[in-house]
Amino acid sequence: MVVGTAVVSLYVQDAQSLKDKRRVIKSLIDRVRHRFNASVAEVDDQDLWQSARLAIAVVGSDSSIVARQLQSITAFIEEQGPALVTGIDTELR
Repeated sequence: MVVGTAVVSLYVQDAQSLKDKRRVIKSLIDRVRHRFNASVAEVDDQDLWQSARLAIAVVGSDSSIVARQLQSITAFIEEQGPALVTGIDTELR
């Protein structure tokens, strides 16, 4: 069994309040969950209105498949609109 994790740091450029940020982040989390069937949660910077950190977890039997799925997820997040990716940290175990 292989567990892949990614921590994605985001900058929400159009957010003027925590409510704006939460709307953007919740929408992004929902889209990632539905499209990739991965576990996603906001894990840090909850009180900062233009910054967010998402943790993503994927489990599989082959490390190359897990790595590819994490790459697909991070590429999808980078393509999305109002949140800019400022950092990605991935790990396979």
